[in-house]
Amino acid sequence: MHMSNPQPTTLPSPSTSDSSPSAPSAPGRPPSAQPASVRPRSAPGEPPERRRAARKASTAAAIAAAAIPTLMTALDNLVMTFALPDIERELGATVTQLQWFVNAYTLVLASALLPMAALGDRFGRRRIFFSGIAVFAAASAACALAPTPQALIVARAVQGAGGAAIVTLSLALLVDAVPRRLRELAIGVWGGVNGLGIAMGPLLGGAVVSGLHWSVVFWINVPIGALSLPLVPRFLPRAAVGSRGADRLGTVLGIGFVFPLTWAVVEGPARGWTDRLTIGGFAAAGICLVLFLLRERSAKAPIMPLSLFADRRFSLINAATVLFAAGVFGAIFFLSQFLQITLGYSAFEAGLRAGPWTLLPLFVSPASGGLVKRLGVRRVLVFGMSLQTVALAWFAVKVGAHVPYGDCVAPMAIAGLGMGLSFAPLATGALRGVSADRRAVASGVNSTLRHLGVAIGIAVCTAIFTAHGKYLPGQPFVDGIKPSLWLCAALLATATVCVEAATASRDASAQGPSSAQGPPRESHSDALTKSTKPPMNRARKSREPSATPPSGVIPACCALMYASCG
Repeated sequence: MHMSNPQPTTLPSPSTSDSSPSAPSAPGRPPSAQPASVRPRSAPGEPPERRRAARKASTAAAIAAAAIPTLMTALDNLVMTFALPDIERELGATVTQLQWFVNAYTLVLASALLPMAALGDRFGRRRIFFSGIAVFAAASAACALAPTPQALIVARAVQGAGGAAIVTLSLALLVDAVPRRLRELAIGVWGGVNGLGIAMGPLLGGAVVSGLHWSVVFWINVPIGALSLPLVPRFLPRAAVGSRGADRLGTVLGIGFVFPLTWAVVEGPARGWTDRLTIGGFAAAGICLVLFLLRERSAKAPIMPLSLFADRRFSLINAATVLFAAGVFGAIFFLSQFLQITLGYSAFEAGLRAGPWTLLPLFVSPASGGLVKRLGVRRVLVFGMSLQTVALAWFAVKVGAHVPYGDCVAPMAIAGLGMGLSFAPLATGALRGVSADRRAVASGVNSTLRHLGVAIGIAVCTAIFTAHGKYLPGQPFVDGIKPSLWLCAALLATATVCVEAATASRDASAQGPSSAQGPPRESHSDALTKSTKPPMNRARKSREPSATPPSGVIPACCALMYASCG
């Protein structure tokens, strides 16, 4: 399968063992970004129909190889919390140990995202991705078999390290493995798989509480990992484009920033925001951040090139990612508790009834790729985030001590639709206009900020909840969840503004991509707003400016409704 890369491909370092030469390309066309090892082999004289079928099968397999492993990491975002009561009883865990069952995974995952991107550039993205899957599956088995709380905490930390390699490299490998014309669709499927993991978390966790052994939440990762491992070397690109060395000091400082920041955010609600350890965590993170930025400005092979943030579009999309993750997951965190504490459902029943919110993205996210292709990233994102903002505000108005479940279905469904239309396009927007050699780093930055957003959203919402309400049935819980939901709605509204601002300025778009990212092909504004359907004449495209579609929420809503209806 021959695919063209719109940007020049940097040759891998001679020291990079995980590399192979690309197949020669036709005269006058860019070199192929797809290594020969993953192209379907066609016998001479094979009918065109069979060749097309082989290409489709290879592309589908590449999408599966990159997306399926993310199911494991998405599952572990929510499923663990439901199993905590059973683990406490069987292992005799303390309250502090229960917290670390969750935090050990979260902290290591968030801290290791950027270093894993750097390792992928140094030793080969496919190799590190493959290793991450193997480590995650093995650590999941160790979690299921853990005889003591201490052993479970260690295994969860190892899980986080493997999950970081999966999360930060899956998207970069996926973008390199599929033809350009199918990237939006592929990223949509990738987002759908993540949505499946998020949706299955409450259901599986509820099933555990309802009678299954707690180890099931970890054993389920083993067959997923076993299914994924043979697909990776067969269908994902082997060639690596990256740095010749590793910025070890930058890696240490990056971890020194992310780890104490995440720890302080996670522990702040329980310890208190004025606690010495909480303040110390924020202070350590701030110091490491300053030193990290100074180091990255002078490093020969930085783990996070600061020139990425010179791109106004990249900065605003990542700001939107943080706000989106904080608002959505902060709201979902309290939704499950509202269904149980106030409405009185069991854990499994609550997981089922949260389906309009958590299950809908499973079906909507894959379709978002096609909508992005037709309407552009910005329109889909603005519409999706606007839906979530409206839904959370609606839910905040309707929620009450005696509200019937039927009154909650509509806002939850609208929130699920908006979530499905936002998750994958955010990833698409973060990688749009980034050169091939920086995709892993850009994906790592986006993933790091998304996970920080989740932690920040849950922590801040918890702080607001405890200041206004209590974990008691009826009105005390409602008094706490209402201001939390309003905050989440405000965060999503701000995220919508960030997406709109990414393309609002003609002056910013006229500057073009950073010279370090390769020659300019299109403005940043055009990259987010226009459809990515391949033109009939590539040479003509490079000479003619792209028309920017009209901006605004109302036109986007109308266009999407029209597209959805037919």
